[in-house]
Amino acid sequence: MTALKKIKILFFVIAFSALWISCKKEVAPEAKPLEISVVKVLQQDVRLESEFTGQTFGQSDIQINPRVDGVIESLNFKEGGLVTKGQLLYTIDPLPYQAKLNEVEGTLAEVEARLAKTKSDYDMMVPLAKMNAVSQRELIAAKAAYNASTASIKAAMANLQNAKIELGYCRVVAPISGLIGISKVRQGDYVRPGALSVLNTISDLGDVRVRFTMSEQEYLRIFREITKKNSSLVGAGKSVSLQLSDGSIYPETGKISFADRQIDPTTGAVTIEAAFANPDRLIRPGQFAKILVVTDVRNNALLIPQRSVIEMQGVFQVYVLDKNNKVEMKMIQVGPAYKDSYIVTEGLTANDEIAMGGTMLLKGGSIITPKFIDWIPGKTEN
Repeated sequence: MTALKKIKILFFVIAFSALWISCKKEVAPEAKPLEISVVKVLQQDVRLESEFTGQTFGQSDIQINPRVDGVIESLNFKEGGLVTKGQLLYTIDPLPYQAKLNEVEGTLAEVEARLAKTKSDYDMMVPLAKMNAVSQRELIAAKAAYNASTASIKAAMANLQNAKIELGYCRVVAPISGLIGISKVRQGDYVRPGALSVLNTISDLGDVRVRFTMSEQEYLRIFREITKKNSSLVGAGKSVSLQLSDGSIYPETGKISFADRQIDPTTGAVTIEAAFANPDRLIRPGQFAKILVVTDVRNNALLIPQRSVIEMQGVFQVYVLDKNNKVEMKMIQVGPAYKDSYIVTEGLTANDEIAMGGTMLLKGGSIITPKFIDWIPGKTEN
């Protein structure tokens, strides 16, 4: 057999094999439509909250300052515990003030004796002067001595009262009931009066105050909205929420107490204070927290999940499902965010159904198998 004949036979076998394989190959099945989660556009009233950073204070935060100088003899409370009004907190060495009181009492006794003598002398001089047994000069001198003794009595009694007050200041008592902090002094420390000399601080935590600042622009916008007739923001200040540093929402609802009388010219902001009940004493002074205040109300707003929106260079689009289960990309206008959703201002209706997307296989014109899910803004979808 020649080489040429062998080559022809080989080509024939290869061609026959390829034809046989192609005849045996099965037709590939058509791809099934993608199963995509679909949500319906929600229409509801929305109360939009603005977030402000604030700091907490007690209902009353009273600093305890010494009113006399001396050595701390004892601490009569448990640091970080509850104290009651009038409870003894500190004692300052009373010996110098007791000695001063004794001295003043002795001086008062001397003045009282002198008063008794000058009064007796004057009372004797009066009838003698009428009989001309003594001169008018002697009578005037006796009266002057009596008047001087009377004035000395008043001064001595004032000194006695002051000495008693100073001795009383050696016992430092709680001016209010509340939670006391860590002592700034210890037994044996020397203290003296003054604004910078602080022994401790007591906070009344029955209610707490939270102070936060709001920009002048935001303040003006809210003020104008509230003063409108039939404004939806009327009463919004009576329902203020507090978000703690761990992200949890404080269970008690607060209300705005007041706003400062002026805009701070250095920051362009106004200070506002809100009050919250604190029955469990969870809130302590000095905490940083976020205040959530309703600053806008949208009636019959259209809401869609944020993750259903495709945003590219400031253009927002969503996949809208039609009655034939086909999706088409549609451009929309979004407003403020509300929890994990967007408020849609243009491009959708309350009857539209939105495909969640999340896959590169989904394109405009695709036929899908919709998986309808219920959702509530701010909650996990079912």
